[in-house]
Amino acid sequence: MKKQNRRSFLQFLGRTGIGLGAGAFLVNLKACTPTEKPQNPETKPSDPRPFPLQDMQHSLEDKLVLTNGLEYDILIKWDDPISEKDKFGFNNDYLAFVPFDKNTPNDGMLWVNHEYFQEIFISGYNDKDKSKKTKELVDIEMYSVGGSLVRIRKNDAGKWEVVHNDPHNRRLTAKTEIPFHWDEPIEGSTSAIGTFANCSGGVTPWGTILTCEENYDMFYGETNRSDPKNPFRDLDGDYYGWSQHYDYPPEHYGWVVEVNPLTGEAKKLVALGRCAHECATVHQTKDGRLVVYSGDDSNDECLYKFISKEPENLKEGTLYVANTAKGEWVSLNYNEQKILQDNFANQTEVLIRLREAAKLVGGTPLNRPEDIEIDPITGHVLVALTNNKPKGDYLGEILKIVETDLEDKTSLTFEASTFLAGGEDTGFACPDNMAFDPKGNLWFTSDISGSSVNTGPYLPFGNNGLFMVPSWGEQKGKVIQVASAPTDAEFTGPFFAPDGETLFLSVQHPGERSKDLENLTSHWPEGGSAQPKPSVVCISGPALSDLMKGAS
Repeated sequence: MKKQNRRSFLQFLGRTGIGLGAGAFLVNLKACTPTEKPQNPETKPSDPRPFPLQDMQHSLEDKLVLTNGLEYDILIKWDDPISEKDKFGFNNDYLAFVPFDKNTPNDGMLWVNHEYFQEIFISGYNDKDKSKKTKELVDIEMYSVGGSLVRIRKNDAGKWEVVHNDPHNRRLTAKTEIPFHWDEPIEGSTSAIGTFANCSGGVTPWGTILTCEENYDMFYGETNRSDPKNPFRDLDGDYYGWSQHYDYPPEHYGWVVEVNPLTGEAKKLVALGRCAHECATVHQTKDGRLVVYSGDDSNDECLYKFISKEPENLKEGTLYVANTAKGEWVSLNYNEQKILQDNFANQTEVLIRLREAAKLVGGTPLNRPEDIEIDPITGHVLVALTNNKPKGDYLGEILKIVETDLEDKTSLTFEASTFLAGGEDTGFACPDNMAFDPKGNLWFTSDISGSSVNTGPYLPFGNNGLFMVPSWGEQKGKVIQVASAPTDAEFTGPFFAPDGETLFLSVQHPGERSKDLENLTSHWPEGGSAQPKPSVVCISGPALSDLMKGAS
């Protein structure tokens, strides 16, 4: 169905402005972000050139379909080798490309999250009884998640390619030991075994990656504290049955993890709290301190902001939860809140049981707060609220947070409002990941679950898509669909190369509704009767090159 009468809205210009810290290793983040803010298109007297990207029809094809003027290449697929000992993981999600330095913008490290897996594809296991799963099968599954670090560069033909067997290429998995960046042990340990459920993320001013552990309870369950005197391991959420072979505490997961892309060294950032973190979006203040925004991607969960105590230090600071009704950031500091002192033993327990603490101090339950981006022109904070089906919100919205201190974002008051609602008039449903290109055009993906595509309220929208909002031209301020995902898949992790002429994009979980290997719902990307494979693609083409010329 062709979309009609789309609602126009304020366009967003430029990616979050974060300067290069005095930090400690070679990667130069300035090489991956614009060095100047995009010019506000409202100052342009006219736009004589037609806008190079045009709206496309919704699709239900088992293909990655692009609007005219765009094309794609597959950069890497699940199970592709990245070194002599490691292979690319499953269900790739968040992406971040960090060049080695500003003089080599087309050569650097690509970080890729691997969120979860489908058993029939990973190991062929297709039994609902998880107690039959062997330790050997669990080991295969544990290797498939976590993250990949892969060196990529442009070749002489202008195409991006993986540098195979580069010494920087490596995997983080559910078996990688990762220390807690905290002075107190977590459940008696100073480190955790593994990272998984890695959804979205962020990049620090000093060039490290922040990868976020989201639906961690699917792997080792969760601790039930309904009876404070008798807490117990609740395995109802232990979807994969790992706990029968590995007895790791649930409290070791659900953190933001910082990764050095050159060495693979990682640490879990306890100060940012424990929940189903979707992202960690970083803003640097004038005095060098850091503000980190993160959403808890579950129905009726909260939005958080962390303000560091010192520059380039995510170990110490204050965590706040948003009360959107009052427009306040409420402190989750144990020493500042009597209600926290009455219910928890110390700050460590507050951070472990973040969801409980947030509700006690008045945090506002939201409709699945997912990705977060900051408009560097207006300073507004944009939050994708994907949906909340139990409450009747099927189509989602983008929330706008206007901080009282627009520049530093350290103020504790703000105004909140609905910025853009999903619907037939805007042509999309369930907004998820967002990104800005160097010319200030907003791009975002949708996240309609595989079981819901082309049913009920989602009938008008086809497969999941990639959308953008022009900052100039005849389509300025309108929502344009530029890509449609293969069957059952969603697009995730959009991230632009420094020149803006390549968009790195994950195609996650194609064919996820397949019941077995004989009845596959998708064969993307290889086609024919092939098994579907999550992949990272590079979107480019003359339309994107023309887009980077901006208004003339």
